[in-house]
Amino acid sequence: MEKDIGKKNIYHGSFLNLDVHRVILENGNEAERVVVSHLGAVAVVPVYNDEVILVQQYRFPLKDYLLEIPAGKLEKNEEPYDCAKRELLEETGCETENLKFIAKLATSPGFSNEIIYIYKAMVDRIGKSNPDEDEFVEMKKIKINEIKEYIKKGKIIDGKTVAALLMVFEEE
Repeated sequence: MEKDIGKKNIYHGSFLNLDVHRVILENGNEAERVVVSHLGAVAVVPVYNDEVILVQQYRFPLKDYLLEIPAGKLEKNEEPYDCAKRELLEETGCETENLKFIAKLATSPGFSNEIIYIYKAMVDRIGKSNPDEDEFVEMKKIKINEIKEYIKKGKIIDGKTVAALLMVFEEE
């Protein structure tokens, strides 16, 4: 185990911080650890009949459009379940009374403490989406039996999406 002996905040933002920590390693040597602190997030696998509902959006760091499950950041003191329902409705217009927790994932534990909570939603109704003003998403429906092919062909490359889809549809 590493012992934290001090940190310096490099960046403080609305939903993440960047800190540089000094640590003592198990062998007694000192090292530096750069850590992105994050409030956490949720992601939802929405199922409607024989389809999964994804969103396509531009991701600036990759300079490309990605297909992803609906997801979003937790607000301070917000419960993951409540955030999942909110994000599902905002990004897709989907409503559900059947929201089931699947798993929690550490997204990048080598440099971040972010945890993402994965849910599965059996969609009752699809309405009008209402994304945040800085979100530009397009809803896409994909047949469940095509998901693995999308992943294998590189049409779905987002880590949380790949993991969540494979967890939810592993037996299908």
